[in-house]
Amino acid sequence: MRKLIVRAFNISLDGVSASYGTEYFEWCMSGIDPRVSGVANHLPPDESQLDPTGELYGRADALIMGRISYQRMVENFAPGGRQTDHPWADMFNSARKVVFSRRLKTADWTNTTIAAGDTAEEIDKLRRGGDGHIVVYGGLSLWQSLMRLDLIDYFYLDVLPYVAGEGRRLFDNAGKYGPLDLVSSKVSSNGTLELEYRRHR
Repeated sequence: MRKLIVRAFNISLDGVSASYGTEYFEWCMSGIDPRVSGVANHLPPDESQLDPTGELYGRADALIMGRISYQRMVENFAPGGRQTDHPWADMFNSARKVVFSRRLKTADWTNTTIAAGDTAEEIDKLRRGGDGHIVVYGGLSLWQSLMRLDLIDYFYLDVLPYVAGEGRRLFDNAGKYGPLDLVSSKVSSNGTLELEYRRHR
């Protein structure tokens, strides 16, 4: 059965993945992509981090996300968006995208469908409906929902050398999660720790 992968590249050293009331930390996003303003003041960019992440997204059969992440992606990468010159823009436009939302009624971006049913059932349908892995693009609330249901098979995490002090932590509200097996680790030139874990079952 196809694997469900969380790609979280916005984690501080103290485990914070989003500001209160949001799904992301802008400074973390900027630490990976120097085209976004913000954390460039804190961390030197490392362009090499764009390549493996882009490859992961490019090999995915589907990208799944919550409503806020979808709206953010449309603003950035859809035709007329702010980052249409981004290396991943063409890939995101052509990729199969599934939005998990009960509030969103329409999704006009190319190759996008809305999953409004039971989360576990929707994931099961996706697992059985094609080839290749499924990447959970974000945001934090969806990641935590999938963790509580123990549906995630792999975590690809980038832990940045930055202490946030406060905010929403990735593994808060994750239910009674269990052990993870380390698959690979790497330290990038800007000090970011790139980790791949497999859920131990």
